[in-house]
Amino acid sequence: MSRTSGTTPDSRTALRICPLCEATCGLTLTIEGTRVTSARGDHDDVFSKGFICPKGASFGAVDGDPDRLRTPLVRKNGELREATWEEAFDAVAAGLRPVVERDGPHAVGVVLGNPNVHTMAGALYPPVLLTALRTHSVFTASTVDQMPKHVSSGLLYGDANAIPVPDLDHTDHLLLIGANPLESNGSLCTAPDFPGKLKALRKRGGTLTVIDPRRTRTAQLADRHVAIRPGTDALLLAAMTYVVFEEKLVDLGDLAPHVQDADELADAVRDFTPEAVSEACDVDAGTIRALARELAAAPTAAVYGRIGSCTVPHGTLASWLVDVLNILTGNLDRPGGALFPQAATDKTPRPAGPGRGFALGRWRSRVSRHPEAKGELPLAALAEEIDTATDEGSPIRAVIVVAANPVLSAPDGDRLDKALDALDFMVSVDPYLNETSRHAHVVLPPPPPAQSAHHDFAFNTLAVRNQVRYTRPAVPLEPGRLAETEILARLVLAATGMHGADPSAVDAMVIDTTLGKSVTEAHSPVHGRDPKELAGLLTGENGAERRLDMMLRLGPYGDGFGARPDGLSLEKLLAHPHGIDLGPLQPRLPQRLKTPSGKIELLPGPIVDDLPRLRDALRERPAGLVLVGRRHLRSNNSWMHNVPALTGGSNRCTLHIHPDDAARLGLADGAAVRVKGAGGEVTAPAEVTDAVRRGVVSLPHGWGHDRPGTRMSHAALDPGVNVNQLLDGSLLDPLSGTAVLNGVPVELTPATALTEEFAATGQ
Repeated sequence: MSRTSGTTPDSRTALRICPLCEATCGLTLTIEGTRVTSARGDHDDVFSKGFICPKGASFGAVDGDPDRLRTPLVRKNGELREATWEEAFDAVAAGLRPVVERDGPHAVGVVLGNPNVHTMAGALYPPVLLTALRTHSVFTASTVDQMPKHVSSGLLYGDANAIPVPDLDHTDHLLLIGANPLESNGSLCTAPDFPGKLKALRKRGGTLTVIDPRRTRTAQLADRHVAIRPGTDALLLAAMTYVVFEEKLVDLGDLAPHVQDADELADAVRDFTPEAVSEACDVDAGTIRALARELAAAPTAAVYGRIGSCTVPHGTLASWLVDVLNILTGNLDRPGGALFPQAATDKTPRPAGPGRGFALGRWRSRVSRHPEAKGELPLAALAEEIDTATDEGSPIRAVIVVAANPVLSAPDGDRLDKALDALDFMVSVDPYLNETSRHAHVVLPPPPPAQSAHHDFAFNTLAVRNQVRYTRPAVPLEPGRLAETEILARLVLAATGMHGADPSAVDAMVIDTTLGKSVTEAHSPVHGRDPKELAGLLTGENGAERRLDMMLRLGPYGDGFGARPDGLSLEKLLAHPHGIDLGPLQPRLPQRLKTPSGKIELLPGPIVDDLPRLRDALRERPAGLVLVGRRHLRSNNSWMHNVPALTGGSNRCTLHIHPDDAARLGLADGAAVRVKGAGGEVTAPAEVTDAVRRGVVSLPHGWGHDRPGTRMSHAALDPGVNVNQLLDGSLLDPLSGTAVLNGVPVELTPATALTEEFAATGQ
């Protein structure tokens, strides 16, 4: 920490990694007393080099939001009231353990939200909770987001977390499908200043192609924008794959020894000619052929698909075909193509060779029999797992929610709202009393981000450059607060029958287990050593830091507890407050493969079984309008709508509609429109724009802050509508259990009585 020009005599600066999106930019905070008064980009950060977006610049407003809860809440006589931490955890233990003992562990549901991957605590402790609790009733934001990519990666490479990312700094040709990184800052591709990297691509003579039904800010930057019909991404990618085979453009290059089933794949896509898919995609066959030829002809290239191609009926097939095209053109695992990052806290790399592979459907949901994927059930099935009795097992009677707001993020929030209200017990770890946590019997509020340490465990496995950074809390914990790490450790103890034990016991157990296993592995740098001796060498001010030190020292760049003196440790990382650059992404095959064959399995059985459904889609045409979502640069999920600096202006909950569709329906700009879907209806103001193609309308996600009993005062001033209420939860990608959020049919009717009200309020 140091004084800098522009600060007052009583102010100081501190470094912090931004936790507000996946870009993970380095920040320099100005702090007066214990209050963050400003944030700017850290120009010395080894990864972000001073880049900052509006969210990062608003870090102080996010951190100091007066609506953040400061003490636990416990429900007494039907009302949530402030309580001590001891009272809160006593209530958690008293509420959860009887359910487990009476109905078994699966009667306890665990819901994990997106913010968990943005905090150290969220990365370190929920896995311990799930292992100790042994429940199959696990639901996360993944099944309304990226689960198709996990499933396709698991099937191709044998590891659901083996997700290749585009080498943005070196590629000659980038094809984006269903991605809008100028608004999202990137997703499953951690890249500070993604917009700058795209502009640099263009400046060095590279080509940017964007496939999206909306003319997004990213599409406006592109050399070619293809306005595809929503939900047909897999058809278009399958046709491109067909062209690569038909025109003999396959060139596996160095991948050839590591790939199997190429001939079988060629036969599997023979029905998906550009001419066959053209009408369904509403993309000219010549354009599809050109896309494939340009991709194959580029010196280096990468295909990158995101949420728009995941949250559709064939999301797993689309995610699979993204990688298939990278593989067939020789662009997987080579500089300028798509490579596998190597995070500093990854497990010790094992020698190349066959692995156990990836399995789907190891268990199924109780009501609709949805197969698990990556240990999770569909978030869309949470309500029915609570409110529906069957002959098989108990319904969910208690729920642990950590940093999630499924009433807004899952389909049919009204049904889930009612289901949560009927639970025997619910505990929510959340800084806000929001649409979901208002149902809890206990609310455990974590401190603001400035009072927490930060390391990106998940996002460094997706980063476009290998690096490692860690920041300790910029501000001391306020009196009466607990660190998020202690909150989650104590939650683990209360939920698993160890209430009252020292929370440090959780970290000690993980350290003992990890080191005990590491010393038995022949490829480990600590093979044959004494785990107790190794544990005694760990440094750190608390259990979370000791675990970070352990992971760094055992990891691919680690010091191996002295075996590699120049390697990483927590002590070394702390000596580099702006981070340590570990170099550009490098080829990692075949070591990264964990399939039973030890090769990339191009045509896995579950994919083969799902292809007939894609063939059926060749004949499908929407009869009317279809809905897609959208993202805004100043927003990231529902909780950011409570920050005044991040709302207003163009960040509004409006229905985008093409001028031709508006004229046909008699809708004027600003007119109130009733939007009806299978799950219900909402009313929103129309925003007439040609940025969305004909036949498509768009509503943003994360809105709908009009339910009673919440304490998000700014969000309630302009609540917007919950787009997911238009969904009934029945439409899922069957392989991944991911909800279909894009390309869903809707009906529009004018709501003239409300138009004047919208105009008067400026909504």
